[in-house]
Amino acid sequence: MAGYFEPYDALDDKTREISRAISSLREELEAVDYYNQRVATSTDPQLRSIMAHNRDEEIEHACMTIEWLRRNMDKWDDELKDYLFTEGDITALEEGSAGSETSGSAGSSLGLGKLG
Repeated sequence: MAGYFEPYDALDDKTREISRAISSLREELEAVDYYNQRVATSTDPQLRSIMAHNRDEEIEHACMTIEWLRRNMDKWDDELKDYLFTEGDITALEEGSAGSETSGSAGSSLGLGKLG
């Protein structure tokens, strides 16, 4: 089947559902981009308003899919908690969580102690 990188029959149902969600999220984000560009370039106020409404609906759909992924795929919950609704430099958040066991950053402790 198209969209699968491993044999379809080798994937369990949960993995297939996650793949569907990720594909859907990709499509929703693409639609947000299309509508956003059209809003930015439309010269008709009413058409611009309709397309802005459509864009915002696609954002809603993307957010709902992200929430489904948060509930159903490991690691999404941890990463969203680390990065969403924060202030300041986003990349500094990863650097600031270097000691966190759940951060997943390159500097995370693996419990091996100092090696140098």
